[in-house]
Amino acid sequence: MCNEPSPPSAPASPPAISRRDVLRTGGAIAAFGILPGRMKGGVRQLSANDKVNIAGIGVGGMGASNLAAIAAANENIVALCDVDHEYAAKTIAKYPGAKLWTDYREMLENQKDIDAVVIATPDHTHAVISMAAMRAGKHVYCQKPLCHDIYEARMLAKAAEETKVCTQMGIQGSSSEGLALVCEWIWDGAIGEVREVDAYCALTYYPWGHKSWSSKWGTRPEDKPPLPGDLKWDLWLGPAPERAYHPAYHPRTWRCWWDFGNGMMGDRGAHTFNPIVTALKLGAPTSIDATSTDLNPDVHPVASIITFEFPARGALPPVKVTWYEGTRPPRPAEFEDGRKLPTEGGAIFKGSKGSLVCGVYGESPRLIPEAKMQAYKQPAKSLPRISGTHETHWTECIRAGKQANAAFSYSAPLTETCLLGNIAKRADTRILWDAANMKITNVADANRFVRAEYRQGWSL
Repeated sequence: MCNEPSPPSAPASPPAISRRDVLRTGGAIAAFGILPGRMKGGVRQLSANDKVNIAGIGVGGMGASNLAAIAAANENIVALCDVDHEYAAKTIAKYPGAKLWTDYREMLENQKDIDAVVIATPDHTHAVISMAAMRAGKHVYCQKPLCHDIYEARMLAKAAEETKVCTQMGIQGSSSEGLALVCEWIWDGAIGEVREVDAYCALTYYPWGHKSWSSKWGTRPEDKPPLPGDLKWDLWLGPAPERAYHPAYHPRTWRCWWDFGNGMMGDRGAHTFNPIVTALKLGAPTSIDATSTDLNPDVHPVASIITFEFPARGALPPVKVTWYEGTRPPRPAEFEDGRKLPTEGGAIFKGSKGSLVCGVYGESPRLIPEAKMQAYKQPAKSLPRISGTHETHWTECIRAGKQANAAFSYSAPLTETCLLGNIAKRADTRILWDAANMKITNVADANRFVRAEYRQGWSL
């Protein structure tokens, strides 16, 4: 299993938010704070000098990069688990001392020296693996997006709180200088009151399956080629509906399929919404309206525009966030002639006193026009900075017995917002969201996407 990167084709003094508020609404402070409290229960207590024993689950793609960052910090890679050992061969060869597994359930049951797991499998298996790991007392780093439906997001956040393990979602922007600057400038009042944001990812998944077969408007392939190498297809499918193997799904090309991936909304949206949610202290949206290119029950659309309405938060005003995928928003009026938006994606914060542009992860923030940036006196740094990588921040928090900056208490509600965007796409209309009751109130049929039905033999 692998989680590859996508292919190309406020007031100056904002109101304080308590930890209880963060856990209830997904408020932004968690993205930089480290939540207090040592780990309890059956989790091994580590000293400052102990190495963390790490298992990688899904190591053929993005998991390889995650493990490399952790290994470079001199942690122990003690186990590798993948349903396709041939595809993961380079990673397996890199850690000859690690025990090799195919089924994560057998690994968690039988290898007792594991402290923590890094999960980088396709989106549709994130939740079942993360849940099993937490119940086994393992700390969890899970690639974004955290899960495949909203019910999973709620259950993972609940389990993380109950088990007290250290959790982290793979949104590396949370550990970046850029995201910290976006927050500090907006909280300093650099652009005044923010009521509107444009966010985008200009990439697309078309053609679906990446030319691995001849597609007719995104329909499933009908041929049934033999399984490659030692791929365990039933385990790769996990809780997803039964279907035959095809290279249009694995390796790397699963993101465009509704049954397996969350599309660009989950892939890059999880990154791009992170600085927006953090800087503006957003909770759950109340309405989501989507329009897309031709819809298909099997694959994500080539392009969509999704509008999220977020309510006021204390003294902070309501916010409208418009998400563009497979396209770009209008060029900001403040741009100088010849200036271009970030190529891949980013966000445009529109304030009462000006605008701010940043990249996908919150990187390279700039007030616009550039003359305003040059004249701006930046405030003193008020947020903590991460000295290592997003992954090593997590391992340091494990040793310290504290929560990381993208813990499930924060990243589950963030993921939920992205998943609501996908539901609005599939409903092809505006949906009204009752977050407290986890229910869409105006389009009853759309609630079937809030909690997916698992394949027989699988449960959360």
